[in-house]
Parts: sequence; C-alpha cells; structure tokens
Amino acid sequence: MADVQLSSIDEDTLDTILAPDFDFDGDMVFKEPLMIKGRVRGSIVTESDLHIDTGATVEADISACNVTVRGVLKGNVSATGRVELFSSCRVDGDIRAVEVTMEPGCRFNGVCSMTGPVDAPQA
Repeated sequence: MADVQLSSIDEDTLDTILAPDFDFDGDMVFKEPLMIKGRVRGSIVTESDLHIDTGATVEADISACNVTVRGVLKGNVSATGRVELFSSCRVDGDIRAVEVTMEPGCRFNGVCSMTGPVDAPQA
C-alpha cells in the first residue's frame, strides 16, 4: 500500500492568514490563497486555495480550487482540484473533488464524490 503524501504549506508564501482570534460571519469571496486559523461561519468562494489550520473552526459551504483541512469543518466542499484531510481534522459534510486524500486518523462524516481529472472523457 502506498503512503499518503499530503502537501506541506509554507505560510510565508500566503498573502493572507486569518489569525486565531479572527471571528467572521458572512460570505467570503477572494482570489488569492488564504489560511484560516480562527472561526468562520457562512460561505466561502474562491478560484484559489483554502487552508483550514489546526485549531480553526469553519462552518461554511466551500467552493475552491484546492482545500486542505487540519481543523474542524462543518459544511460541504466543492473543489476543482484536490482536497486533503489531515489526521488532526474533523469534517462533517460532503466532498466533491477531482482528488481526495485522507490521512489516517482524520474524521470524515459525509459523502465523497471524486469527479476525476477535468479533461477525462466521460463514460
């Protein structure tokens, strides 16, 4: 069996990091990669990447390119790329993505639909 290979995130490459004391209710729309370390409730829409860090709590439906989850997520995820669930995460919601990787120990409750590569022929 192959080892799970999850990507590491260099925070120095991110333009925006929402601090642990950040608390937001509403709809978030952004264009550059973002990391959440605090609490967000509402909806999140981006064409870029979203990172939910350890200790973060997100209660939102998410539409993004790539999503990494190390904290708590309650909501559905629709990703045009990859979703990575780390061992420290808890996800309650459905995931729809081209690729999904789950590290041993993660807690995922929902339905996972893998759509395959964007340019793959449909049967």
